Amino acid sequence: MKIAVEEARSFTKDIFEAAGCPTEDAAVAAEIIIDANVHGINTHGISRVPIYVKRLLEKRINPSPEVTFERQGSVLVVDGDNGLGQVVMHKATQEALKQVKEHGIMSVAIRNSNHFGHAFYYCNHIARDRTFCMMTTNSPKGIPPWGGKNAYFGTNPIAFGFPASQSPIVVDMSSSLVARGNIILAAKNNETIPEDWAIDKDGNPTTDANAALEGAVLPFGGAKGYALALSLEVMAGVLSGAAFGPHVNNIYDDQADDANVGHFMILSEINHYMNEEMYFDRIDQMIQEIKEVPKAEGYEEIHIPGERKQIKAEKTLNQGIEVSDEVYEELKQLSEQLLEHSPI
Repeated sequence: MKIAVEEARSFTKDIFEAAGCPTEDAAVAAEIIIDANVHGINTHGISRVPIYVKRLLEKRINPSPEVTFERQGSVLVVDGDNGLGQVVMHKATQEALKQVKEHGIMSVAIRNSNHFGHAFYYCNHIARDRTFCMMTTNSPKGIPPWGGKNAYFGTNPIAFGFPASQSPIVVDMSSSLVARGNIILAAKNNETIPEDWAIDKDGNPTTDANAALEGAVLPFGGAKGYALALSLEVMAGVLSGAAFGPHVNNIYDDQADDANVGHFMILSEINHYMNEEMYFDRIDQMIQEIKEVPKAEGYEEIHIPGERKQIKAEKTLNQGIEVSDEVYEELKQLSEQLLEHSPI
């Protein structure tokens, strides 16, 4: 089923307002969530709205957080007051962009947050402001340490944004073989998963999405993915003062306390390294040279990281976002519960 992008965005904003969020925060969360669908990252899009709203109504997520900032030179520490992760990360990003103009570089650690959606959104936004960024976040346990059969680390992503003359270069990748959201969505849609994605609670490979959610997602690259997940956990969880490893609570667990998710990012301005004209000449040269590399058999074009998502966005803005019947039914029930107007 297809839903027009603006209709989906308006619906999501209205639902968050009805769940107690201030208008501005509801609009921010809706923009970031629907942006995931627009760029083809459906695991972090509108399918997550029902669980967010449930936790907002229960006050397990604070609908109106007082996000606070403590700055010491080029270090910014943010307390999200248990707000929606999208709202907390947006406010942290806006503050960091202000501060980086003065200092040239900002290191930002964020605690007491929740799932912030897709890192692509923030990296794309920051890079379009002619600023480099690197960021990560932790999440409920999903990856086992190398050699273990039980999950300890989150499926912690690492993302980068690099300004370019046209669209920014945006790298957004999980330290697991796939993002856990793919398995959550497969379970919701009653779909199987590939056998190499995950193990069940006994450490055996599984194609059952629900069994995988009770087990663990495998790290990409074996021991290297495990080492990356550990490193990102230190930055987003330990260093930020947030929860870490199995102490990050799962939003899908009805019995759990506040999630206390942590995020971490570094921003830096181009003009503190070289003048912008020189930088853009060099980055554009690199992009062009990559594009001109002879193509392997079966490939018609070499894409720069983030480019395929931008291509997807152009199509989605015209055609609407795709939602399954199961997700649509959840959204319809939310609408009937909280809104006076018809569901999307």
